[in-house]
Amino acid sequence: MMRIGLGEDLHRFASGRKLILGGIEIPSEKGLLGHSDADALLHAVSDALLGAISCDDIGAFFPPSDPACAGIDSKEILRFCLNKVKEKGYRLVNVDAVITAESPKLRPFIAPMRESLAEVLGIEVDCVGIQAKTNEGCDAIGNGEALRVCAVCLVETEEK
Repeated sequence: MMRIGLGEDLHRFASGRKLILGGIEIPSEKGLLGHSDADALLHAVSDALLGAISCDDIGAFFPPSDPACAGIDSKEILRFCLNKVKEKGYRLVNVDAVITAESPKLRPFIAPMRESLAEVLGIEVDCVGIQAKTNEGCDAIGNGEALRVCAVCLVETEEK
C-alpha cells in the first residue's frame, strides 16, 4: 500500500541566527527564527512523513515549550519521524519540496541540500526533489520577512 504525506513550515527571518536549510548552513545576513535550529525544510519533510502515516505533527513530539528541544538539530527530528514511518511498516519512496523565499538565492545550494536530505533519509539523491521559488514581492515572504517550505512524500509498505 502507498500513502502520501504533506508538510508545510514557515519561519520568520531574524538577525543573529544562522540560516540552516536541508541540514546545511547557507550564507545569509539573517537566519530563521525558531525554538530549534529552525530548519524549515527538514520540518516540512518531517511533517510530511508523519502525515503519510496519519500521525501527529512534529510539535506533538518536539514542543516549543520543552526546554530540551531548544536549539535541537532538525536532523534529529527528521530521523525520529523516519523511524516512526519504519515502525508502522512503511519505507520512504521519495520526497519533493518547494522552498519559497525572496532571498537569499537558493539555486547554488539545491544540490547540497538534496545530498544532505538523501543521506539523512537513507534514500538515493534522485529520490529527493527541491525547488526554490519567490513570491514576486507579495506578502511577508515576498517582502523578505519569512520563508515557507511545502513538502510531500510517498511511503509504501515494506516488502515481506
